[in-house]
Amino acid sequence: MRNVIEIPRELAASQEKFNGEAGRAFITELPARTAHFLDHWKLKPDGPLMHGVCALVLPVLCPDGAPAVLKLQILDEESEGEPVALRVWNGDGAVRLIDHDEPTCTMLLERLDETRMLSHVPDTHQAVVTIAELLAHLTSFPAPPGLRRLGDIARAMLDRTPWALGRIPDPEARRLVADCAAAVREVVDEPGDRLLHWDLHDENVLASDRAHWLAIDPKPLSGDPGFELWPALDNRYDPDDILWRFDAMTDVLALDRPRARAWTLARLLQNTLWDIEDGRPLDNDQLEIARRLRTPRTP
Repeated sequence: MRNVIEIPRELAASQEKFNGEAGRAFITELPARTAHFLDHWKLKPDGPLMHGVCALVLPVLCPDGAPAVLKLQILDEESEGEPVALRVWNGDGAVRLIDHDEPTCTMLLERLDETRMLSHVPDTHQAVVTIAELLAHLTSFPAPPGLRRLGDIARAMLDRTPWALGRIPDPEARRLVADCAAAVREVVDEPGDRLLHWDLHDENVLASDRAHWLAIDPKPLSGDPGFELWPALDNRYDPDDILWRFDAMTDVLALDRPRARAWTLARLLQNTLWDIEDGRPLDNDQLEIARRLRTPRTP
């Protein structure tokens, strides 16, 4: 185990799909990289491998016996900001970073309880409020220099919108996406400067002994907290609950609702561009989220 690991087939497939040649190279060198960091940080494997779409996670024991996890992932524009954000939060509302290798973006992290995930909480309203409370705290930190900026991302999306609209055959869906782009144009010149997690869904919130709930796996950027709401609207999708969730989250985060609505619609625009670029059909559930948020309501 110390020198050889068995690469999960699902991880190899996702790296092939999303990263092509770079993903294949990452998978090929992953056993040697794992062995290197086990030796480098004097770690002892302490449980079965885990993985997501992008990363391999190995439970380990540190030299002092403290439980931790070794996270190995490909270095890209999303992952390179993860240790930066974790250092800013310093364990306050998020998993604690113990050590980090900058060239490979390999991280040694405190071990949380993967069996106690927010997605296991049966009350979806409670889960949404928990995410909102975490976001209110995490986004209270100003973004450090050098992170991806929401303004740049939003302008690039707007530049691609005419191309995307020409590839949406359904007139109603095309109008909906055009409306989302129009909403983004209203706010793009004031993109915000908070430290955003970007991907705080209910499987990225775990329990630990030191805190009831902690965030993991950020894809951080600098921007407006309204851009954070989408995952909690999409978790355990329920069309009749979308407006309740949006109102509850904007209340907890004390956000201006029209502005938060615009940045939430930006997430539909972002997902639409990715779907079209990858040749996938648009997601009807995600379209419905945008459809229900598109029209401002009278208080």
